[in-house]
Amino acid sequence: MRAPAFLDRGLFAKLAGRAAESPRRRAHHNLHDMSEPCHRLAVGLQPATYIPPHRHLCADKAETLLVLQGRLGLLLFGEDGQLQATRQLQAGGECVGVDLAPGQYHALVVLEADSILFECKAGPYRPLSEAEQAAWAPREGDPAAVDYLAWMKSHFPA
Repeated sequence: MRAPAFLDRGLFAKLAGRAAESPRRRAHHNLHDMSEPCHRLAVGLQPATYIPPHRHLCADKAETLLVLQGRLGLLLFGEDGQLQATRQLQAGGECVGVDLAPGQYHALVVLEADSILFECKAGPYRPLSEAEQAAWAPREGDPAAVDYLAWMKSHFPA
């Protein structure tokens, strides 16, 4: 049996620091073994990270996201890339998280430095397939992602 894993300020500080040093501006801390059927992780996020719109098509890939520290913007898209809805997710705020059904295109923007997200979804980990990546949005690493990220952030008050 493994020891309890605490989601405390010490972990948050380490994750935020690792995210600040990472070229992707985010860092994961898995709370699960990769073989476990339920994947749970804490994610440190910095404002410059780009999480492109994507979806999870497997019927068992519902995804729950909870903001433990900081503030994020959630964007929901239709199949054609039309923005359907936005919602601010904030630790201690009116809305702290979301449960997303499989197939829903979604993206996140980081609105506050050192944000920490808790994510839970079914394992095993599988990289996104071509059909799960939004053909209408730039991929991570694409130079056009900088402008797209700015557009996504423009939907949330400073």
